[in-house]
Amino acid sequence: MPKKSGLLFILSAPSGAGKSTIYRKLALRNKNVQFMVTCTTRLPRKGERNGRHYFFLTTEEFQRRIQAGRFVEWARVHDRYYGIPKERMEASLRQGKTVLLAVDVQGAQTLKEKYPGAVLSFLVPPSMAHLRGRLERRKESRESIEKRLHRAEAELLHVVNYDYVVVNDRLPQAVRQFEAILTAESLRVSRFLQNAPENLAVNWNGGHAWNRKSRKSKIQRVYSPSV
Repeated sequence: MPKKSGLLFILSAPSGAGKSTIYRKLALRNKNVQFMVTCTTRLPRKGERNGRHYFFLTTEEFQRRIQAGRFVEWARVHDRYYGIPKERMEASLRQGKTVLLAVDVQGAQTLKEKYPGAVLSFLVPPSMAHLRGRLERRKESRESIEKRLHRAEAELLHVVNYDYVVVNDRLPQAVRQFEAILTAESLRVSRFLQNAPENLAVNWNGGHAWNRKSRKSKIQRVYSPSV
């Protein structure tokens, strides 16, 4: 049997666009979807728990893990470090799971280079005014809000580098649209053949069969009686 290969699903969005809510609902509603908890040096917000929302690390510990090569990707955002645990992510992919990552636009492109089969999706707010309102409800400082809005405008220019875009106008609809993307990607012929048994042969009344050898898709004529 070949090794299973899961789906790496990358979600990017401006700060405040609602990506945290989206990816947690996707993981709760789909048993094969695993949200990959990332590491960060920022302080926990109210209600956040270590190991569930993030792995909260000191700056010194984070830097030690960088030196040890324990992150598949890391970045410094808003003066805080964020990183994706390499061993945990690759173990989940080997198990055939759909791994959901929330990363910024630079991280998404880096991961796409390392994992060409990754699917990139971008969540956008209905408008910048809507995004400002969400940030203001967080009760952040004016300086922080303006910094995040300025960054959001720059991030939105990268939408053209993504495979899919979803507008978070109504949350239930946005979740359903992401689920539709996950379903479509899981049904790609290339993914089916990649995870199929080595001697796969699907017969149609003595007609065609698929035979996947050396991990290549090949259509051949099979002259055998139908079963």
